[in-house]
Amino acid sequence: MNIHFIAIGGAAMHNLAIALHKKGYHVTGSDDEIFDPSKSRLEKYGLLPEKFGWFPEKITHGLDAIILGMHAKPDNSELHKAQELGLNIYSYPEYLYLQSQNQKRVVVAGSHGKTTITSMILHVLTAQNKDVNYMVGSQLKGFDTMVKLDDNLDTIILEGDEYLSSPIDPRPKFLWYHPHLTVISGIAWDHMNKFPDKQDYIEQFAKYIDTIEPGGTLIYNEEDAVLTGLVNQNKKHIKIIAYRTPAYEKDGNRFYLLNGNEKVPLQILGAHNMQNTEAARLICNELGISNKDFYKAIQSFKGADKRLEKLAENDKSVIFKDFAHAPSKVAASVKAVKESYPGKKLIAVLELHTYSSLNQKFLPEYKDKLNAADEAIVFYSPKAVALKGLDPIPPELIVKEFNYPELKVFTEPEKLHRYLYNLDLQNTVLLLMSSGNYGGLDFEKIVDKAKKINSQVDC
Repeated sequence: MNIHFIAIGGAAMHNLAIALHKKGYHVTGSDDEIFDPSKSRLEKYGLLPEKFGWFPEKITHGLDAIILGMHAKPDNSELHKAQELGLNIYSYPEYLYLQSQNQKRVVVAGSHGKTTITSMILHVLTAQNKDVNYMVGSQLKGFDTMVKLDDNLDTIILEGDEYLSSPIDPRPKFLWYHPHLTVISGIAWDHMNKFPDKQDYIEQFAKYIDTIEPGGTLIYNEEDAVLTGLVNQNKKHIKIIAYRTPAYEKDGNRFYLLNGNEKVPLQILGAHNMQNTEAARLICNELGISNKDFYKAIQSFKGADKRLEKLAENDKSVIFKDFAHAPSKVAASVKAVKESYPGKKLIAVLELHTYSSLNQKFLPEYKDKLNAADEAIVFYSPKAVALKGLDPIPPELIVKEFNYPELKVFTEPEKLHRYLYNLDLQNTVLLLMSSGNYGGLDFEKIVDKAKKINSQVDC
């Protein structure tokens, strides 16, 4: 098979390219820019394009398939050439479905928790020596690449994203997968650039439920009223399993799941992660993993990459880096950290970076989401707002919509960096939440300061 990737450097695209290369396919690709870790991974497997840019001459009748990534534009010259030649053009999720048509498809969907739940499932299955195919949107510890496609395996675990499939296919990715077994963690409006109406966003999940294979299984979070409403409206002949946050205890910074008389120690924190664990347990049960084996394996799970990643911890201060940016994820992360370190001051720093978060119409969704923090900071770049073609955001509007009167708002990266570098981190937890990097923040500088504070006090 000869496969060409248009926009091969994407986080998901490059992993699929490597997976197909490992299957023995001849893989080529193009992109106008590729950054690490995609760049070094593609180079390792001999798949890095010699030159960056788009080259229509690469598109010939000798190609069996074109896989089109979201980074490409509808007017992409390679795409136009492929259309002129009548080649088979697939979106990333469409091609994954083709690769898994003869396998049991297990899909993890929902507005939040997808990556963590998928990671938990794979962690447990690996511990039980159960080999499966998979696709995860984030790099996991112990995994070389985040897509595996082995024709000899009978099950694939897919992270089901509701974002669009490709520049020429506006359907959400998860509508392609037609799961036999799925979990939906919850619904909270996101991706306003593609779903400007909240009801339209919710409707995508109703459509997703309709794609479940006849006789399949839906596991859902019954604590989510919107999701529960969709499930109750469903008319498909499927097995339905509801779940909610399981019983747990906390001792210091350690969380314990309660399994009858047993206390299961975990390395993750927060009520939302207890909920994620329950979703993963139920999926694993359906895959033949007993509760005993699940609870044994989950104890060594340390969390998904960039999800409440602990950069530093000592007696005096703790620093977390988190990918959270959507309102529901921000609230969950802030509450998790505050619950874990109630005796310390919590400083929460959020960067508004995405189209939705920088849209004035979406800002009310952030109301009260930072209220669990003792000090809250929001940073956004007016240049980023302008580049996305959005109306300027006055800082006072941020304060109003977040409903946090003492909220500190920064719009210049240098001033934010100076403030953070000079923070008193004694008896403090610093939570840095962003899908960006705060305009070039030096995270190591803050980590080093925390270490110095601890050593100075010890002396």
